[in-house]
Amino acid sequence: MSRATSPPRGGLARYVVAAALARSADAGGVVAVVLIVSSDGGPAWVGGLLGACITAPHLLGPFVARPLDTAADGRKVIALAALVHGATLAAAVLAYPHTPAAVPALLLIASGLVGPFLTGGISSRLPAIAGTTRHGQRRAQGWDVATYGLSGTLGPTIVALISAGSSPTVAALVLAAATFAAAGLVFLLPFAPPAAHGAQVPRPLRTLRIMLASGRLRRTLYLTIVVAWAVAVLPITAVHSTTELGAAAAAAGALTAAYGAGNLAGSAGMMLRPARGEADRLMTLLALTVAVALALALVAPNLWAAVLCYAAVGVANAYFFAATLAARTEYSPPQARGQIFVWIGALKITAGSAGTASAGAIIGVWAHLPLVLATAFTLLAALVSQLDRLAHRPAASGEKHGTPAEPDHGHRP
Repeated sequence: MSRATSPPRGGLARYVVAAALARSADAGGVVAVVLIVSSDGGPAWVGGLLGACITAPHLLGPFVARPLDTAADGRKVIALAALVHGATLAAAVLAYPHTPAAVPALLLIASGLVGPFLTGGISSRLPAIAGTTRHGQRRAQGWDVATYGLSGTLGPTIVALISAGSSPTVAALVLAAATFAAAGLVFLLPFAPPAAHGAQVPRPLRTLRIMLASGRLRRTLYLTIVVAWAVAVLPITAVHSTTELGAAAAAAGALTAAYGAGNLAGSAGMMLRPARGEADRLMTLLALTVAVALALALVAPNLWAAVLCYAAVGVANAYFFAATLAARTEYSPPQARGQIFVWIGALKITAGSAGTASAGAIIGVWAHLPLVLATAFTLLAALVSQLDRLAHRPAASGEKHGTPAEPDHGHRP
């Protein structure tokens, strides 16, 4: 048995800064583009379309992510993606006032296409940074969760502040510069050799079949999708629930801020005291915890109770997200780990967008309907995952590090 190793000195700090910079640009880019169009007097639908050009291509990320597992140095792939993201974003915002909208749209599609490398792609580097002990890995995953929470707030905030003092175009260029800085920091991360030669690395659809055939990866996939869909209804629900809570409409900001604060608090908790136990079981338990917190938010009698419930959802979701990162790390076959990170990350982002859109579509029926469905679907997913695990319990001892409990020949490329 190989001896546990300590994480490379300074590697995690560089990772956190690189990930936060890259993800802030990814999160703030949509806001910057929409503001550029609106400040120029363009129609709202053009702003929405150009914003979608950044987010929609994330779904195609798994089909371009194979180089993460085949490249001799995966850092070069991620750094190149960061440079492309920044360069195309900068070119798009500079081109918008002077060219037909199709030109910046194509540039933003290119920017969005490499976006998954800045989310799941960077996360796939954690195993090489955090050492080989489970405690070290999970502590690092807590930091990774925190970078997502920080960037989701920091990116739009940077855009808002710079736009107020200068212009949205300058804000977008600052975000582009952040990705260039992130690319430089990625090169300073510890080197990890590829786990397999190119011919041994599965193709994207083969990788998806590997995930579906492996009980633990399959549960990681559908629990991640359902929980991402569920928590994405919260911003819409917050706006429409303030009247029933006896509060002003502006109080919706307090609810969404409470969720964000809870998410960061959960990340901090993971850093200080990483969760123990098998990631597979933790995901089910934490999905159930998210469902309970959503149910409490549904029945909160007043604003302050709702604030506490939204914060509780944030804490539970942070722990759940960290458990899914642990599952991706611990159960993925090494020759497909990068692709699996991107597959799950891309589907998570898509599910979150779908959750927000569906909440907006159905909330007119009843203000609590999105939250009711979110609670029910999350409870159902947790129950299904438990039954899924019990159904394959006799073979569970054979499922480790990408070797599924169920008969599976999918790990042979």
